[in-house]
Amino acid sequence: MKYREIITGIFIKRINRFIAHVYIGGKEEVVHVKNTGRCKELLIEGVEVFLEPSQNPNRKTKWDLIAVQKGKRLINMDSQAPNQVVKEWISEGGLFKDVTLLKPEYTYGSSRFDFYLETKSQKVLIEVKGVTLERDSVVLFPDAPSIRAVKHVQELARASKQGYETYVILVIQMQGVSYFVPNYDTHREFAEGLKEAAKEGVHVLAYDCRVERDSLQINQSVKVVLEEQALYEMPGKLIPWYRKNKRDLPWRKDPTPYHIWISEIMLQQTRVEVVKAYYKRFLEKLPTIESLAEAKEEELLKLWEGLGYYSRVRNMQKASLQILREYQGEFPHDYKELQKLKGVGSYTAGAIASLAFHLPYPAVDGNVLRVLSRVLMLEDEINMPATKKKMEELLKPVVPQNAASDFNQGLIELGAIVCLPNGEPKCQECPLNTLCKAYIRDEISSYPKKGKKEKRKIELKTIFMIRDGERIAIRKRPKTGLLAGLYEYPNVEEHLTESEVLEFLKKKSFAPLHLKKLPESKHVFSHIEWQMIGYDVRVDSLADYRGEDYIFVLPEEIDEKYAFPTAFKKYLRCD
Repeated sequence: MKYREIITGIFIKRINRFIAHVYIGGKEEVVHVKNTGRCKELLIEGVEVFLEPSQNPNRKTKWDLIAVQKGKRLINMDSQAPNQVVKEWISEGGLFKDVTLLKPEYTYGSSRFDFYLETKSQKVLIEVKGVTLERDSVVLFPDAPSIRAVKHVQELARASKQGYETYVILVIQMQGVSYFVPNYDTHREFAEGLKEAAKEGVHVLAYDCRVERDSLQINQSVKVVLEEQALYEMPGKLIPWYRKNKRDLPWRKDPTPYHIWISEIMLQQTRVEVVKAYYKRFLEKLPTIESLAEAKEEELLKLWEGLGYYSRVRNMQKASLQILREYQGEFPHDYKELQKLKGVGSYTAGAIASLAFHLPYPAVDGNVLRVLSRVLMLEDEINMPATKKKMEELLKPVVPQNAASDFNQGLIELGAIVCLPNGEPKCQECPLNTLCKAYIRDEISSYPKKGKKEKRKIELKTIFMIRDGERIAIRKRPKTGLLAGLYEYPNVEEHLTESEVLEFLKKKSFAPLHLKKLPESKHVFSHIEWQMIGYDVRVDSLADYRGEDYIFVLPEEIDEKYAFPTAFKKYLRCD
């Protein structure tokens, strides 16, 4: 449809549903508002509006307000326009190719519907709804309670049972949105009614529009979401909360792909407060992909010392070499290409894609799984790979096109500081508490569901701190397996008595001067638990040792040069 002689103005205020004041050519004018809805998020003082000369000569107002500029998006807010563009669209074969009759304003039962049409084989009832409410690319209807709208969908459901083809066509009076969702906050009865009507056979369709200052035209189909409603309502609640409450974290200040990658790999299995110092030190030493690719293994492992899961940093170096060889030193922008990098799974790929490149992909970690399991009262066990895959698929259409980073970080942040594990969630502070099924039904403590943990294997170890007063014996672990390539104090399997320790030392050609038992210690890996005892062994000279696997260093060299596992932390400072 076309408008004529469009001019622009600056909105001042709205007097009532029909009247507003607008600056036109520097003069304050009274204009007619062609949308009787609230439109509070559109009609804000100072926004640019578009006006058409009134076609009613008997009306005092000379101008009709038909559109408004919201950021970069032009939104038509003419409440008469949706019916007109649907009529034009249907007449051009947009819904059916064989329309034989098209009547506007058709009465069926106790309702008047926007259109009745016939094809060679069908009788069709159509109700049109104009949609102007948009939040982070998600569009909602209605923007105010509408008893009439509820009545319409209920009547359409009855007509469907009687053999009519029935449609609700949602005309989204803007372009480039993600999806449509009923507005549960404003009018839950309509939202539930629309969902039930769809189950009864009513077709619920949504189309965005190509909006120009002087025209409006149906553009393309938009996804309609009626199931798992909470997921689709999350962005509107979560994103503002995150923007207001997000923590000041170093990797958020300069979210380059390299920085996001480093932080996300470090944050796996490690608390944020611990990672901060590691992140700073790592980037000071290896500020670029090139420097990471060229780093020596000893330097890498020393930088990672204490973070655990050392295969992560080895994989990072392998991935950096891939980036240099296959992507000319630039991180791939494609989600699937990111997953081809060594050590980059779906979560890390989603984090880099959304946080660094603002692409709408989910990033599902343990925090997100916990939040979603409670919001949806998910019965699936969250430690199963299939559950993570399911959640990724559910979230894919939910991640907003224009706020992917804030949405994903918001979910992660919520799990980190509000939706806490072990019975300590801060539900009263949660922006999703009106959506959360577990909270609403007072079953938070029952979620998330977790499968039985595999019983850890217990390994007994005896640790030897062999020294001559100045130097101390260490050795390098094998290149493969647990803690591969790191350094450690000499040790053996099982707990040895003092006599067994002396026998061990004798075989190694050491002549101990003093033997002292050290405190017991325990370290837990994912599937193994080390239960350790230790002995402080003073020898006359480490030079007596003739083996090849020990090296002898000063204690301060351990701090400076050699990467030691956290497992030996209790023995690192035993004197």
